[in-house]
Amino acid sequence: MTAIPILLISGHLGAGKTTLVNRLLQEALGKRIAAIVNDFGAIDIDAALLQSSSDGLVSLKNGCICCSLQGDLLRTLASVVRRAPAPNAIVIETSGISDPAEIIRSLLDPVIFRAAALETVLTLVDGLRTSEEPELWHDPLWLSQARSADVLLVTKADLIGRPAADQLASRLEQRFPAKPVFVLEGDLPMELMFGHGPGELRTPAPPRPSSPTSFETLAWTARRPLSLAKFQAALDPMAKKLLRAKGFVTFADRPSQPLVFQLVGSRATLTPAPAPPADGLAAAIVLIARQEVADLGDIAALLDETVTP
Repeated sequence: MTAIPILLISGHLGAGKTTLVNRLLQEALGKRIAAIVNDFGAIDIDAALLQSSSDGLVSLKNGCICCSLQGDLLRTLASVVRRAPAPNAIVIETSGISDPAEIIRSLLDPVIFRAAALETVLTLVDGLRTSEEPELWHDPLWLSQARSADVLLVTKADLIGRPAADQLASRLEQRFPAKPVFVLEGDLPMELMFGHGPGELRTPAPPRPSSPTSFETLAWTARRPLSLAKFQAALDPMAKKLLRAKGFVTFADRPSQPLVFQLVGSRATLTPAPAPPADGLAAAIVLIARQEVADLGDIAALLDETVTP
């Protein structure tokens, strides 16, 4: 069984985390999303979506589920993973007063990662509060939430205006140069939330409104195993240009052991895969970048060099 991807949402109190979770559930595009939240009573999900509720777990008509974070997070995760049918993705909303670093350490435990793999840490930055409270830039909790992120998302652009939101995004990029920063306005950037896998790319997605942020996506494949040393050397330039990459790889020293490859920001992981890539491929990776930043042809050429002769 392939590990279920986890999206961890962090951010200060009032940054818009619950609003984002609601939108993810309602715009799931056919995905069964399990949402684990700190206080279910704070979730304002449209009543038309609800089907049933028991023990803090709510089934939704669109296939999503939502449960409150009662007791141990890992115990809650275990119950969600065992659901039938299993969710396609899990969203965890942290408390606004919690440091996500400890949660991240728990989720990266190898036993947990095999069943539910942390894929993206998304930290919301409250555009309004950040502009009104400059002392936040020195707050240890706020800084830890930002540093723990793979991606930073500026919220409340409608309240401060797009020019001010863009200015805040530029300041965040200077303060946290390894973090991609986006302004949330209008359509959700699903490419940031849940990276495509090779199989998903072959399935046409339902039409969605255009996003103000343009993403470029490319599926790269190889029929021969990769050189581990060359692949490791390629990771740094890939991390500098890509928002994320996701797929399956096999290496020449262990061609019978396929691995799931994930790259989000500067964090890369390799975990055992349940089966090799389809169609007799030795590697199949989906690359996602901001259209104005990276030429994915260059990344594909870099990956071509990792294929063994």
